[in-house]
Amino acid sequence: MISTRDILTSGLEELGLIIKPEQIDLFEKFMDLMLDWNEKINLTAITEPYEVITKHFIDSVTPLAYAEKYELDLSSVLDLGTGGGFPGVPLKIIRPKISVLLADSLKKRIKYLELVIKELGLKDISVYHGRAEEMGQDPKFREKFTNVFSRAVAEMNILVEYCLPLVKVGGMFVALKGPDLEDELNQAKRAIKLLGGEIVGVECFDLPLINDSRTLVFIKKVNPTPGKYPRRPGKPKKNPL
Repeated sequence: MISTRDILTSGLEELGLIIKPEQIDLFEKFMDLMLDWNEKINLTAITEPYEVITKHFIDSVTPLAYAEKYELDLSSVLDLGTGGGFPGVPLKIIRPKISVLLADSLKKRIKYLELVIKELGLKDISVYHGRAEEMGQDPKFREKFTNVFSRAVAEMNILVEYCLPLVKVGGMFVALKGPDLEDELNQAKRAIKLLGGEIVGVECFDLPLINDSRTLVFIKKVNPTPGKYPRRPGKPKKNPL
């Protein structure tokens, strides 16, 4: 039977990333916590350990393979709509020095994430309970992050209204998406420009070890977001830009 250590090491090597033994230990503890809590609250439909490692852990850190190409400044990272802690917790484990904020609208998930942070002994990582639309209009958070990541949250024309208001001018919004994104991106072009963004890269690839197709969209914040965005809670989803 292939070990967690072997799966993580070989998968991350394909991305050009190196993992230390103590980081593997953190991933194993994270998986145990997630699967335990998944019996209490809905965190993931993926529960088989090999798939957790490949489809959650390795998938979450794929943007790091392109960090140099897109000059990602990881000094202040927001994971918006983090759910079970993805991609924020795996990013923090692999890059311990980055500052991470995990944001989610469900209080039960926030409670779980607080426990994950405590049990894993992670530093400079915190949680926020609330909606993206409220967060984007809060001066404490608006245009404060060098990087905003979001994974499997919404279609792009909705997602950019959630995320771009939170990105500093000069920073980057990175969307972790599945395959066949062309139509979705075309529908989002107007919203991206309106909110101050510019698509600087679209990376299509297969996940290491399992060959599931993924897409990363890199959107640079080139202009401030107009003050009326994001609109009130529920409006972006009901009436996308």
